[in-house]
Amino acid sequence: MSFAPLPRLVTEPMVRAALLEDLGLSGDITSAAVIPAEHHSSLILVARQPGVVAGLDAAELAFQLVEPAIAVTRHTEDGSRVEPGDTIATIAGPSRGLLTGERTALNFLGHLSGIATVTASLVEAVRGTKAKIACTRKTTPGLRALEKYAVRAGGGMNHRFALSDAVLIKDNHVAIAGGVAEAIRRARAGVGHMVKIETEVDTLEQLREAMEQGVDAVLLDNMTPAQLREAVAIVDGRAITEASGRVTPATVAAIAASGVDLVSVGWCTHSAPTLDIGLDVQS
Repeated sequence: MSFAPLPRLVTEPMVRAALLEDLGLSGDITSAAVIPAEHHSSLILVARQPGVVAGLDAAELAFQLVEPAIAVTRHTEDGSRVEPGDTIATIAGPSRGLLTGERTALNFLGHLSGIATVTASLVEAVRGTKAKIACTRKTTPGLRALEKYAVRAGGGMNHRFALSDAVLIKDNHVAIAGGVAEAIRRARAGVGHMVKIETEVDTLEQLREAMEQGVDAVLLDNMTPAQLREAVAIVDGRAITEASGRVTPATVAAIAASGVDLVSVGWCTHSAPTLDIGLDVQS
């Protein structure tokens, strides 16, 4: 799956904020005290475990915002698989800048590669079905654009980015509005014709009620594979079907085999383990 890099205008504020958090009010006092200002080094980013790379732009920015003279040579690109011992990139330049940017760069690269890696494993698990893996808004505050980019790097799809993207009627909307049908009617009256409407349903009865009103997509929440198969039959192609809730690597294949169009997974962004990537001195 092809995917476009994030514009620097989007990535840079997040990297700057992370660097400012790490530098504090006095900067890197350790490197300033220990490393001569004129010293230069060459370091390599090395994979310690197998996975899918994501976040190279953010990592490169972390070094170059600290020290513009640092040069980064990539040996792989985002979306590529790596094995233990593979060199991801070579970073060369003033040693102080390399050491100052190291942790921020590795934080972004390890975290985003972890997201890409677990997403890729889920995509592989549903291969052979029509289902696509999608992320949710369960993201780290302030990092949503990068985390959703990492999902794309792993072969997944993005759900809505923000509350303003589309109408998604959740269970609490339904409870407060007084029912599925009433919530859909209010939503349709309150938004323009270009806005998609999706509604969450917990039961097949709610699903039938939603389909009577007409929606663009239905979120089938916490249903068993058998219930999902029946739900897909009820919808019969009239709306996008999205399965969500309690999705794990062990259950995702059976969920996808039910015939749903999407399987949405929150933990691929909020709980993905960091991919172990090291930064080793070469010279």
